[in-house]
Amino acid sequence: MNRISIVTCLICFFLNPLLILGQDDSFLQPAELISLPSSIDIYKPESREFTGISSLAVTEKGHVWAVWYTGITPDEDHNNYVVLAHSEDGGQEWKEVMAIDPDGDGPVRAFDPEIWLDPDGKLWVFWAQTIGKDGTVAGVWAITAENPSTGSPTWSAPKRLTDGVMMCKPTVLSTGEWVLPSSTWRKTDNSAKMVVSTDKGATWQVRGAVHVPEENRVFDEHIIVEKKDGTLWMLLRTNYGIGESFSSDRGQTWSSLQASPFEHPSARFFITRLQSENLLLIKHGPKTVKTGRSHLMAFISLDDGETWSRGLLLDERPGVSYPDGQQHKDGDFFLTYDFDRRESQEILMTTFSEEDVLANDYDNRLFRVFENRKVIGKGGEQ
Repeated sequence: MNRISIVTCLICFFLNPLLILGQDDSFLQPAELISLPSSIDIYKPESREFTGISSLAVTEKGHVWAVWYTGITPDEDHNNYVVLAHSEDGGQEWKEVMAIDPDGDGPVRAFDPEIWLDPDGKLWVFWAQTIGKDGTVAGVWAITAENPSTGSPTWSAPKRLTDGVMMCKPTVLSTGEWVLPSSTWRKTDNSAKMVVSTDKGATWQVRGAVHVPEENRVFDEHIIVEKKDGTLWMLLRTNYGIGESFSSDRGQTWSSLQASPFEHPSARFFITRLQSENLLLIKHGPKTVKTGRSHLMAFISLDDGETWSRGLLLDERPGVSYPDGQQHKDGDFFLTYDFDRRESQEILMTTFSEEDVLANDYDNRLFRVFENRKVIGKGGEQ
């Protein structure tokens, strides 16, 4: 091989090492955005054998958007694609308006979506793309819409933002910086990354990461909360439950991971700061009881995470998982989660308020949550 050929190969390797290694890099290509997916047989709900992992956002005008991923086989595999659904009436009636699919029956899967309203009111739909179940080479993709309070907004072209998989909502810091919690999963050290944008999402850079010991490492699914003293608090999924780490330098360095005070299965949870400045935590079971994927409960902290309220039961059934949501300007919190991903294949939504969690008339509040529960998406036989 002559010198020019060697130099060419080296350049190719640094630009795209997968080509030199003989791996398929088709997951680096943008997915197709398919309008009205229910009109196409392969994307009809009754064709699905796997449905789960939902996320939700609600606009000031009460338009609710939800995403989840699904597929025509009962596994998390190459058939996976993302569904985007919309409700114009606060979540009473729903319509599936888009499927995001990289390559039909090809090798690339789209999975682990999130939906988020940024501080300027722009709607972001995020998802991951890879081949197989390798989060190491996956990437976080996004499309955006400037006018989400309509049934048919104009969407941007898909854009790859960073390496990894983002399984929880972004965080906006007091500095105005936006943070994506992207993870490169089980095979890499420093997998729970903090990816930051200082220009409202135009560009993203990794600032720091939490190292999860290899013996505890699974999918991370981390969330970052800014405490009132400016400390960043990262909570993440481990094989023992929920771990925690702290940063006092805006995310550049992090403390060693330790077990959090919350007993939990190895599954996604949810935490966010409410309009009241109190914290909301949604997890499986009471704070100090380790359940399976059942008994979704909501807790409020009035003192920045030092102590927590009694839990409000949201759904007791085995098979409920992956809570996500957003508080509306009127105070109600809109929550979505999945139930029984391969049989019932239900995506659910309910609403509750901070007052519901803290109130003394527990039975009445519990009944309200159950009354508000509805199925917003369903796969398999209808």
